[in-house]
Amino acid sequence: MNAQTGLPPLDAGREGPLSPVAPLPELPTASWGLVGRDVELRALRDFLREATAHGATRVLSGHAGSGKSALLKAAVELATAAGVRVLHCTGIRGSNPSDLAGLLQIVWPVLESPAWSLAAGRLEALETLLVDGAPARGGRAQLSFAVLDALESASTHQPLLIAVDDWDALDEPSKDALSFLGRRTEGHSLALLMTSRLHRMPSLAGLQELRLGPLTPAQSAHLLATRRPGLDAHAVRELMATAAGNPLALLELPARTEDLLPYAPASSDRLAAAMAPGAARLPSGTRDLLLVAALHPQGDLPLLLSAASRIGDTELGSAVLEPAEREGLAVFDGMRLLFNHPATAGAVVHDVGPRRCRAAHEALAAVLAQGSVRMLWHLSQAVEGCDPELAGRLEAVHRQALEQGEPQMAVRLLRRAADLYQRPEDRGRCSLRAAQLAHALGLDRMARTTAHRALRHPLGPLGTLCAEALTRNPNGMGYPVADPATWPAPIGTDEQENALELAQLTAPAVADDDERAPALLAFLDGLPEHVRDPRLLHAMATAGPVRRAATVITGVSAFRQLADVPVHDLERLGEAALLAGDPLRALDLYRQAERRHRFHDLSDQLPRVLLRQGLAHLALGDWGQSDHAFRNCVELADEHGQSRHAAAAGLLGELVRGLRTGAAVRAADACGLVAARHSEHAIDAILAVGTACAQAEGGDFAAAFATLSILLADPRGRAAALYALVPFAEAAEAENAADEALAMLDRLEEDLGAECAPTAAARLAAARAVLADDQDAEAMLERAFAHDLSRQPFLEAALRLAHGRRLRRRRRFADSRATLSQAAATFTMMGAEARAMRIAAELRASGERAEAGAANPLRPASARDLLTAQELRIARLAGRGLSNREIGELLDLSPRTIGAYLYRIFPRLGVTARAQLAAVLTDRHAA
Repeated sequence: MNAQTGLPPLDAGREGPLSPVAPLPELPTASWGLVGRDVELRALRDFLREATAHGATRVLSGHAGSGKSALLKAAVELATAAGVRVLHCTGIRGSNPSDLAGLLQIVWPVLESPAWSLAAGRLEALETLLVDGAPARGGRAQLSFAVLDALESASTHQPLLIAVDDWDALDEPSKDALSFLGRRTEGHSLALLMTSRLHRMPSLAGLQELRLGPLTPAQSAHLLATRRPGLDAHAVRELMATAAGNPLALLELPARTEDLLPYAPASSDRLAAAMAPGAARLPSGTRDLLLVAALHPQGDLPLLLSAASRIGDTELGSAVLEPAEREGLAVFDGMRLLFNHPATAGAVVHDVGPRRCRAAHEALAAVLAQGSVRMLWHLSQAVEGCDPELAGRLEAVHRQALEQGEPQMAVRLLRRAADLYQRPEDRGRCSLRAAQLAHALGLDRMARTTAHRALRHPLGPLGTLCAEALTRNPNGMGYPVADPATWPAPIGTDEQENALELAQLTAPAVADDDERAPALLAFLDGLPEHVRDPRLLHAMATAGPVRRAATVITGVSAFRQLADVPVHDLERLGEAALLAGDPLRALDLYRQAERRHRFHDLSDQLPRVLLRQGLAHLALGDWGQSDHAFRNCVELADEHGQSRHAAAAGLLGELVRGLRTGAAVRAADACGLVAARHSEHAIDAILAVGTACAQAEGGDFAAAFATLSILLADPRGRAAALYALVPFAEAAEAENAADEALAMLDRLEEDLGAECAPTAAARLAAARAVLADDQDAEAMLERAFAHDLSRQPFLEAALRLAHGRRLRRRRRFADSRATLSQAAATFTMMGAEARAMRIAAELRASGERAEAGAANPLRPASARDLLTAQELRIARLAGRGLSNREIGELLDLSPRTIGAYLYRIFPRLGVTARAQLAAVLTDRHAA
C-alpha cells in the first residue's frame, strides 16, 4: 500500500507495545439522557469491542432528529473511558465546505502529534496534499490510500475511534476517502463510526448499518413525561402524532393551545434547521409548492400545483418538485406529495411570513370545491378583520365536518366563526358551541379556554351555566355543579341546545345524588317532546339508568337511519343503551362508530369506543371478546398517549381474567383508579360487581352473595349489579339462601316497575329459574326460555346449567348429560374457563365418562361439534367476506335463507358480527 501512496510507513523504526484498552463501562441509557435506545447502545458497545480487537466500521443511519448525534456522543464517551483515542469530524449542513475540510479535521491531530516528531519528514507529502492540495506521486486519486496508511500506523500505538457526525454533509473528497477507509479497517485497532441520513448514503452501500427507527408510543410518552412535564392529554396526543417517534420533534415541537392566524404547521428554529436545512435555497416555485402542501396535505399534486401557481402568478409543472426530492424533503407517490416526516411540513414553512401564508390559503380556497369544508376553512385563514357573512357559512358548514368524520375541524370552524362575527351574541354562541364540542371530543384544555372566551359575551341563563360548568368541570367529576332544580325552562332553540349540553355535563356529577338526580330527570322530562336527541337520552341514562331504563331504550331504538347519525351521537346512544341495560344494542352502535372512525382513519378515537365495546361484551358474559377488546384498547391508548383509557382498560382486563379463571382480582392501585375514573365514571361499581362475580366463579359463594346483596340493595350501584343477577342467584342457591335472594328479586321488580328493560327482565326470569324449587322449576325455566336469548348465549347457558343440575337430581342422567354438555361447550367457547371446570363435576355425577376420541367439554369445542356441515360451510364463506347474496348464489339458496342460517350460527359460535367469524373458525379448527 505504501508503494501506492508514495509515503514511507509511519511506524518504521518505532518501538513499544500497543497501549492497553480498559473494559468498556456498562453505563445506563439515562447517563446520556437517551430514551428508548438501549438496544442501539448495546450494539455500539459490541461494535467498540470488536473494533478495538481487529477493526470494524458502522454507519448510524436515520432521519433528522432521530438521535444519531446523541448516540455517537455516547460511543465517544464509552471509547474515551476505555482508553481509546478519538478523532472527530463533523459535517455542517447548509454550508459549502472546501475540499478535504472533513479529512483535515481527522488527520491534523495525527500530523501534529508529538509521537510522530521523528517521522515528520515522512508525513510532509500527506500534509502538502491535505493542506495545500498539492498532489503527491500518483495524484489526488491516491489520497485515500495515504489517509488509510496514516491512520493504520497511528492505531498500532493506540486504538483509534474515528467519529464522523453527518457524513453526508461533508465535502465530496472527504466522503469518498472515508467510504474507502470504512471498507479497510479490518486487521487494525481502528473503529470508524459515521452518522448519515437515510436518503444520502448510496456510497456507503455494503457497510454494516445500525438504523435508528422511531421511538415506540410508550417510549415517546415517557420522553414527554420526563422532559416536558405538565402537558395535557390532547397536547401529548398531537405531539406524538406529529413527531411520529422522532426524539427531536418530541422535544422541540410547540404545544398549541390556541389556533394561530393564519394557520401553519408548528415547528421551531432548531427543528427546522435539522429537518429542512436547505429549504431556504430552493427555487421560489418549489417553496410555494411545499407551502401549499403543508397547509393542505390532503390535496393531490395537480391541485397543489394549481394553488402554488396562483401565489407567484407563474404556471408551475411537476418538475418544480424535483429540487425538494433531491433535498430529501418530500416525494411524489403517484398521486400526492408526501413529506419525508410529518414534522417536515412545519419545518419547510417555519420562516414563511403571515402575508405569504395568507396568500397560500387564499390560493387553496380558489382551487378547492366551492362551499366545501376545506375551501371555507382556507378562506377564513386568508381573511383579516370581521366578516359576518363568512362567519355564518363557517357556522353552518361545521355540521358537514362532523358528518365527514372531522370533529376537530368542526371545533376550529366554530372558533374561527366566533372571531369573524361582529355581534357579541353571535360570538358568544359560536364560542360556547365550540367549547361544548371540544368537551365531547375530550379536548379538555380547549374546552376550558373556549368556554372562558364565551363568558366574555352575552349568553342566555342556561348558556351561562353551561359555560361556567365547562370552565371548571371538564370531566364531569369532582367539582360543584348548579342544582338542576333551580334551572329555568329553556326559551328558544339556542337555550334548548344549551339545556341538553348542560344536562350532559351535570349528569355524571349528580348520578349518585338522591336529590339532584331526580331533579335533573324532572328537568329532562319537562323539555319539549320534539327535543329527543342523543344528548337527552345519554343524560337521562347517566342520571337514572334504572329509573328511566325503558324510556331510554325506547328512545335509542327510535334511531333507525344510523347512517345519518353523526359518529359522536352514535357513541352517546351506545353508552345510553349500555347504562340502561341493553348491551346488545350498545354493541351494535359501538361497532357502527368503530367502522366510521376506521373509515376516516381516526385511530385516536378508537380507544374510547373499544373500551365501551369491551364493557358491552362483559355485560353479555362474553369474556373472551371483552378481553380482546380491552387488550386492543390498551394498545391503541398507549399509542396515542391516552393514559386514562389505558388505565381503565387495564383494570377491566385484569377483572376479566379473574372472571375467566376464578382467580382473585387484584385491587386497583390508587393512581390507576383515579385515571380510570376520567375514562369511565362508573368504574368503581363495575369493578365491585365484577370482583364479586369472580368470587362466585372461583367458588367463594358466601363472599359473592354478601357483596352482590349489598350492591343490589344500593340504588347507586344497582345499574351495574343488575347485570349480575344470575351469578347472584347461583351464589344464593349454593349458600341455601334462595328465600332471601327471591325476596331481593321481588323488591327489584317492584322498584323497576314499568321502566324495567327487556334484557333486565330476561335476567330476572333467569335468576328466578335458578332459584326455583323443584315444584316450580319447569314453569320458571319455560318462562325464562320464552325471552329472546338468541344473542345472549351466556344467559342461555346458565339456564341450561341450572336445568341440567335439576335433571341429574331427578336421576334423568342422559338428559342431564346432554344439557350440561351444551352449557359447557358454550361457556368454554366464551372463555368462562372456571365455570366450565365446575360443570365437569356435574357431568361426572351424571355418569359422563371420558372415552377415546370423545369431545372434551372442557376444551374449546371445534366448529364441527357446534355446527352442521352446511352451517359450517356458510360460516366459512361469510368469514371470507362474502355477502348473503354471494353465498346464496354459490349454494343455490336465497339470501334470506342464508341470513336465517347466520342467525342460528352466531350464538353457537359466540360472535355477534360477521367480521369475527374468520378468527373464531380458525380458533375452533385449531381446537
